[in-house]
Amino acid sequence: MDDVRAFFSLGLVVATLRMATPLIFAAMGGLLSERSGVMNIALEGFMLIGAFSAAAGAHYTGNPWLGLLVGAAAAAIAALIHAFWCITLRGDQIVAGTAINLLGIGVPAYLLQRLFGTAGRSPTVEKLPSVASGINILVVVAFLIVPVIYIWLFRTKAGMRVLAAGEHPRAAESVGIAVDRYRYGCVIASGVLAGIGGAFLSIGDLSIFTNGMTNGRGFIALAAMIFGNWTPFGILGAAVLFGASQAIQIQAQAVGVPVSKELILALPYVLTLVAITGLVRNSRPPAGLGQHATGD
Repeated sequence: MDDVRAFFSLGLVVATLRMATPLIFAAMGGLLSERSGVMNIALEGFMLIGAFSAAAGAHYTGNPWLGLLVGAAAAAIAALIHAFWCITLRGDQIVAGTAINLLGIGVPAYLLQRLFGTAGRSPTVEKLPSVASGINILVVVAFLIVPVIYIWLFRTKAGMRVLAAGEHPRAAESVGIAVDRYRYGCVIASGVLAGIGGAFLSIGDLSIFTNGMTNGRGFIALAAMIFGNWTPFGILGAAVLFGASQAIQIQAQAVGVPVSKELILALPYVLTLVAITGLVRNSRPPAGLGQHATGD
């Protein structure tokens, strides 16, 4: 009984919130992009770029808030490149996303060596403040942006235009909606949000950047977006579920649950695969996803 209480403790709840936070930021960014009609598998790259840039910015300015701003701005630039490739050049959106993900892996690794003379990690930096023990301020922000995005997307004129651009881009263009402009804005916003999610890992949850520190969270966020059926509150539930699976992994190791270590480590990714393969058929993406507003 004591072991059960030790496992299902306040620490598990806090860990779930921490693990869900970067997923919420990234998945909400993916939601905006894909609701506007631009497929976005570049979330992992945006997160890595945001995580590194936030740590570097905090190191050089001595201020974690400025570091957060640098991380969001760097990810926004990467998102602008993605938008230009997909919207203006009409390139393959899967290829564009893959390229951004590769940049997210390679560029930080190169800059770590050039800027800090290290191969795998940045210097330790000051963290963003916490509002309570173990609850970083970005945890609170992550949960607050969900209703904000819901209201903006489904209750405002601009949000309804984004939905129109994602569902019927040619029809939207024919009635005067600047589809490409809204898509650019949403893709850049996706970079900002995913970049903040990455910054949470490096200067919110930790105080250092390490190579590959996202560990596939961008792809888990993509799974949460699909699992949540491209809706803000559905995504929130999926992100918390995936966050809980990661928290259970940590808690199980901490209290010494007699289960295979390899199985515990694989739990978040197994749950992601089960969710996608078992529930993706019940999800409906935006009808205009990947389509252009005008003919080629």
